[in-house]
Amino acid sequence: MKTRLRLHFVISLLFIALLSCGDDPGFVYPEEVKPDLTIFFVNDQHGQINNFSKVKALVDAAKAEGNALLVSAGDVFSGNPVVDQHSEQGFPMIDIMNQVGFEVAVLGNHEFDFGPDVLADRISQSQFPWIVANMDASNSAVSQPASHVTLSAGDLRVTFLGLLETNGKEGDIIPSTHPLKVTDFSFQRHTDVVGNYADLKAQENADVLVALTHLGSGADRELARTTSFFDLIIGGHSHEIINETVNDVPIAQAGANLQLLGKIELSIENQEVTDVTISTIDLNNVTATDAALEATIASYNDNPELAAVVGQSEFNHQSWDVGCFYTEALKEYMNVDFTIQNLGGIRAGIDQGPITRFEIFRMDPFNNGSMAFTKTVAEFETFFCEAGQSFLFSGIQVDDSGNDVQILDGNGVPLADDTQLTLGVNDYIVAIYDDFFDVQEADIRDYTTAEAIIGYLQNINATINYEGCVRVFECN
Repeated sequence: MKTRLRLHFVISLLFIALLSCGDDPGFVYPEEVKPDLTIFFVNDQHGQINNFSKVKALVDAAKAEGNALLVSAGDVFSGNPVVDQHSEQGFPMIDIMNQVGFEVAVLGNHEFDFGPDVLADRISQSQFPWIVANMDASNSAVSQPASHVTLSAGDLRVTFLGLLETNGKEGDIIPSTHPLKVTDFSFQRHTDVVGNYADLKAQENADVLVALTHLGSGADRELARTTSFFDLIIGGHSHEIINETVNDVPIAQAGANLQLLGKIELSIENQEVTDVTISTIDLNNVTATDAALEATIASYNDNPELAAVVGQSEFNHQSWDVGCFYTEALKEYMNVDFTIQNLGGIRAGIDQGPITRFEIFRMDPFNNGSMAFTKTVAEFETFFCEAGQSFLFSGIQVDDSGNDVQILDGNGVPLADDTQLTLGVNDYIVAIYDDFFDVQEADIRDYTTAEAIIGYLQNINATINYEGCVRVFECN
């Protein structure tokens, strides 16, 4: 029988309403709607931990009443300094996920942000398996993850196949992370390997076959269109709320940053999924918590070093203006002619009032190194057009109104092609565009870009106000 998706959000509200505070949320499924299996999931939490005590309360209550599993669709790291700047980078997230009771996670692109040695440690500390079918870790410190895992939920067998995106660099097959962090791994396009698992459900004698992916919604839809053997796709990477069916395959995704808990209820007969209900639970509206886990989370959040004030903001920098602050601070601290920054490298704004170390590391979470390069105006102009993306900048004037980019002097006059300029840049951009940037020519600084910005606030300019500032260009 073909899978049918029943669009349904009301059940999540009922689920919340029936919960009570305390260690026993007190939820009981009405017998007439009790599913054969419930799969709870999160994706793209990016270091956010504060709602996990609510997740544990909800999932524990459901497990007490029926067959339930809890899974992650990747990107558990990068975005919260409490997790990312911990003495063991990422460990608070793994500790908390262990306590919540996750059963499986697929590797996301940001799992590689700390490098292979750290990832190896975090995987070894996980009390749940990590899966991915299109990565070879045999030449790295990371033990090779399994392509899939089959879990038991009561009498049911549920198989999860892990798939990871590989769109991190043009002309290469790597996930969207710092290229230098994944040199020990090899990857394949998920489309080149997924056909190898067409018989996986039968091989595992599974009742349900789930693609647990970190591909993004477009790739998930294409996966559903081009395969016929998945009962369900649970995805991440694109930070969307997805509840739809493509080619009779339900696809689910639950936003980002641990604001929502995804919930999928399945009816199953003779190893066929006969009905699926997908919903999301807004964790900000949930009151039930697990007290012990709440205390663990509070202990991680109590970090005086991150709370230290390093400057003042006279304006709520949340748009283009934060890019002006970022690039100006980097230029001044590095003492270079100009700086550029990729749009995706700035992950949060700076609130009006005291600026803390926490805010800087939240804005710039990737621990990218700082480098300087001296080249001619003509070389930089050629690079900007060949790069094919927008850049934030400080220190120069730019005319991108035509079909190319021109670098101008302070009076708006184009600089001579042979004029030499020194660029300050993060080493992620250097690694992405290694055809242009030769590391052998770099002036490598001994601080990260986030540390440079903190140094700027502490030593050069403690008070910032970039209200109304927009500095961005792209070669047309």
